[in-house]
Amino acid sequence: MPICWRCPSLCEKFFVLLFCFLFSPHASAIDFPEIPSPDIGAPIWLLMDHDSGRVLASSNADKPVAPGRLTQLMTAYVLFGKLKSEKWRLDEQVNVTSRASNAKGAKLFLRPQTTVRAEDLLQGMIVRSATDAALALVEHVSGSETNFVTEMNAAARSLGLNHTTFTNAGGYDETGQVSTARDLSLLASALIRDFPEDYKKFSQKEFVYQEINQYNRNALLWRDSSVDGLKAGFTRNGGYVSIVSAKRDGMRLIATTLGARDENTQVDAGQKLLDYGFRYFETRLLYAVNVPAAHVRVWMGNQSSLPLGLRQNLYLTLPRSWHQKLSARLMVKEMIYAPVPLGQTLGSLSLDIDRQTLAEYPLVALKEISTGNFLQRGIDRIQLWLR
Repeated sequence: MPICWRCPSLCEKFFVLLFCFLFSPHASAIDFPEIPSPDIGAPIWLLMDHDSGRVLASSNADKPVAPGRLTQLMTAYVLFGKLKSEKWRLDEQVNVTSRASNAKGAKLFLRPQTTVRAEDLLQGMIVRSATDAALALVEHVSGSETNFVTEMNAAARSLGLNHTTFTNAGGYDETGQVSTARDLSLLASALIRDFPEDYKKFSQKEFVYQEINQYNRNALLWRDSSVDGLKAGFTRNGGYVSIVSAKRDGMRLIATTLGARDENTQVDAGQKLLDYGFRYFETRLLYAVNVPAAHVRVWMGNQSSLPLGLRQNLYLTLPRSWHQKLSARLMVKEMIYAPVPLGQTLGSLSLDIDRQTLAEYPLVALKEISTGNFLQRGIDRIQLWLR
């Protein structure tokens, strides 16, 4: 990554390090080329880049509707969290209650008062969207579906899903259970980010239970080799719904479609959104977390050089061919004195295109600098006097 330096005068309060690199986020002030929206059959849809979080296109994305079987993504999210914290195990035997066996919707046709391995129930929910499997598992893990739904709503609040309310864990139609395309997309992204190993279960095309092949309803797993999740389904109130994720050349997209009139329309909508996103946009990693973006001089410390960087990976999305137009400015206080705690904000990273600012990010200390000893401080005082 080439660096363009501008030498500051002594009276300046800030110095600026100019880095020329390829990347930038979207900003409304920039005159990007118009990209025609895709023709999608579903009334509600949203296409999002997973790494940058940028919404590439949408329609009615904040309209509250019945989420249908996509509810089970939150069920999976909470279950994965409990699995990670060892509150249940995949090899446990689960007692099937009459309530679970009589659940509405797609089923594994579990028999009441029998036991089933927990991993089989999880597969049944993920692959087949089986409501009886979901209810049997959540009753086992949390004592009751009511308790589990409370945890689902708490997780929704923590993830910022402000237009989502769950009333059941199976995903069957029920008054009060609502979400939006934007919230569901954020949920899918969180599931991929927080549980990358468990997410791989959503790529499973089929499994055998009681000598019967159970097939995944996400048809794009067969149609598009870049698709590796998440879920599709149908309910009377929600219609045909799906959230699909695909990764091509290191770029991951999430396409959400709600309320399609039939399964073919739902499948085509997901495919069109993915193809549109990969054709017209590109996402790149600008800076990795904990990798220095610059080193600055620290005075009166036990060390004289301090690495600065970002608190998290910085992925940014632009229309294709626009990356070469970008530049960045790292603005940092000229005089930095010890002690400097780890994570202290000491400047900012500004992303520019055509001399217009796209976005700014805090620049923080990547290590702690303590106050130097008598000799170190004395040498620094002499150097400062000479300046």
